[in-house]
Amino acid sequence: MSSVTVGDLYAQKSETLQLDLVFEGGRLDREITLPDASSPGLVLAGFTDRFMSKRMHVLGETEVEYLRSLTAQDRLDAFRPLLNDSVPCIFITKGQDLPAELVDLAKERGVALIRSQLRTSEFYRRLTPYLTEMFAPTTTIHGSLADVFGVGLLFVGRSGIGKSECVLDLVERGHRLVADDVVHVTRRGGDVLLGRANEMAHRYMEIRGVGIVDIQALFGIRAVRQQKRIEVVVQLQDWESASGVDRTGLDTDTTSILDVEIPTVVVLLNPGKNITVISEVVAMAHLLRYSGVDAARDFNKALIAKMAGRRQLREYLSEDYE
Repeated sequence: MSSVTVGDLYAQKSETLQLDLVFEGGRLDREITLPDASSPGLVLAGFTDRFMSKRMHVLGETEVEYLRSLTAQDRLDAFRPLLNDSVPCIFITKGQDLPAELVDLAKERGVALIRSQLRTSEFYRRLTPYLTEMFAPTTTIHGSLADVFGVGLLFVGRSGIGKSECVLDLVERGHRLVADDVVHVTRRGGDVLLGRANEMAHRYMEIRGVGIVDIQALFGIRAVRQQKRIEVVVQLQDWESASGVDRTGLDTDTTSILDVEIPTVVVLLNPGKNITVISEVVAMAHLLRYSGVDAARDFNKALIAKMAGRRQLREYLSEDYE
């Protein structure tokens, strides 16, 4: 999670959210610690037992009209709970103006008042993705990420085992590079992992013996993409170090990344093995499983049914005395 201040938000999203400061001198250095904003609701009516003081708060047309309906002293009493040291800032939507005494009180307490020209619902719609991204759990993984038939394959393995070479071959066959060497992973929602490259390196690969190559310049814009959901981990492993080989695919391995379990395929390397074609098969098999086709499971069911049928036939013949 990145550290975000009110000033960061204002600088990065002022155009998108159509923001302006109600007054200069507010504490823009206050840190935003929660990934959401909310209406103060009943707090303005005096119910503060469940007040989330660390959230950013949004005053829409309803809240502003309610404050205007009060006497000047009641407005100050209703507004004062919002102006504590924990509240990062207060937004006012639809370009509304607050009563002067409330602005003076916020200025006295150092709480930034930020006005948006957007409707309240549109303001929330544009703000939420930014906060979700800034507060999403992240990590970095040593590996290479490629988009193969629309499936995000994350290649991992020891240094020098051939991850980059495998992805380069996939790109040459029409697939797309997402990240090489270092993959930045972000969790979105409960179980979605998005992988991307470093901002400066998203179009480049390091090929041992060749050096840095520009994939976009060599293969065109279609050969790269900015980010991709990670759906399968492909573990490249030396044949000599293998402790066991899964011959059927019934035992599904997983890799935990940011507490999300990702299906994992272990590919053992030996001379002559076509890792590129195997990677394409891994991607297509993943797509088939999403459509309800699992070759290993279906074959196992058919084999069990066949053995059961033969057993019944043997039992019948053993009792046939004619």
